[in-house]
Amino acid sequence: MNRILLIDDDENLGPPLATYFQRFEIQLVHATRPSAGLAQLRAGGFDAAILDVMLPEMDGFELCRTIRKDSDIPIIMLTARGEVMDRIVGLEIGADDYLPKPFEPRELVARIQTVLRRLKPNGNGHAAVLGAAPTLKFEGLEIDTARRSVLRQGDAVELTGTEYELLVMLAREPGKVFSRDDILNQLRGHEAELYTRAVDIVVSRLRKKLEPLDCIKTLRNAGYSLALRREAE
Repeated sequence: MNRILLIDDDENLGPPLATYFQRFEIQLVHATRPSAGLAQLRAGGFDAAILDVMLPEMDGFELCRTIRKDSDIPIIMLTARGEVMDRIVGLEIGADDYLPKPFEPRELVARIQTVLRRLKPNGNGHAAVLGAAPTLKFEGLEIDTARRSVLRQGDAVELTGTEYELLVMLAREPGKVFSRDDILNQLRGHEAELYTRAVDIVVSRLRKKLEPLDCIKTLRNAGYSLALRREAE
């Protein structure tokens, strides 16, 4: 059973959500304060975290930054009124997904299931493609899809689930141009209210982590492609 940590100061939100999540074999643990939530995350045992933006002690953005210093656990942000700026900021600092309040519990479960699938090499992600090479090698970049690890010029790179899936998607077909819609449809895995700015943000995050390699090429009004040569076997 997957364990999810909800950090939200609404004491009435956790119990009914926890009961609902049990239908999908998901255990939900609720922390009402960021300090308590951080302590629980550091103790380990969680597969994903859900953060509200409006919190005491520190807001959800600061909390996300703090978590990202030590962990690549999937993070879903609950954004007030679904404001675009909340979503953009959340994605820029490393969140994997967002959901505006108020939300339907089933939609939150769907988002959680999507980010959890990205963590499973034998799930529905790219690592499960039949006949696909388990290791993708390029000049200065190596992606081990069995271990979900990435080496940049020999150094390990820590990526979020979304960043990793984007990189693998591009690396499977180097040189192919993927439109923003292609990328959104692949990474989301379900219908949702999306916007192309989200792709630009994740690409920007990924580029920064892969520096000094100039990996991802932008084609104006077309999309993105991986601009690295494969290493000779």
